[in-house]
Amino acid sequence: MGSTLKTNDFMKIMKERRSIRNYDPTVKISKKEMTEILEEATTAPSSVNAQPWRFLVIESDEGKEKLAKLASFNQSQVTTSSAVIAVFADMNNADYLEDIYLKAVELGYMTQEVKNRQIEALTAHFEKLPAQVNRETILIDAGLVSMQLMLTARAHGYDTNPIGGYDKENIAKVFELEEERYVPVMLLSIGKAAEEGYASYRLPVETIAQWK
Repeated sequence: MGSTLKTNDFMKIMKERRSIRNYDPTVKISKKEMTEILEEATTAPSSVNAQPWRFLVIESDEGKEKLAKLASFNQSQVTTSSAVIAVFADMNNADYLEDIYLKAVELGYMTQEVKNRQIEALTAHFEKLPAQVNRETILIDAGLVSMQLMLTARAHGYDTNPIGGYDKENIAKVFELEEERYVPVMLLSIGKAAEEGYASYRLPVETIAQWK
């Protein structure tokens, strides 16, 4: 799929990203471009390439009305953004491994022999994998794609805000998703900023890193 990137300057994208709370409500992101953004963001890495992230793009008035009741402290992000992307992690991520690895063979990324060996090993692995370990792994993977999604949005000329303060216990039920399967990770509002975001201080590397 073709890209509509506004900039490829990675340092500019990363260092000028801001968390935005108020957006221009007249700016809408087309389904085509949102698809591009999601497609580009999902080049993020994941454990055994299982790609456990799932996205619910909430952009309709009805959808936002439902979400607003679940995100009471983030009303402006919900109401003014082009969309809010609810990021989930799929506990049944192993169900897609056969499709993923088969496509890798078709694209020439691996041989059929390697694919068969990998699938056999991974099937045995997931059969014994404790649910809590699976959950912890897919949450990490979903965090990776969420950060990449924010940077990708910025490259397209949009702004975002990661939101953790919402009703995670009920969001799957409200949007008619399987509650045991889909683990809520975060909300990401996305749109064109109506006001400039604030810069914020970061701890120096000497404080957060050690060399041994």
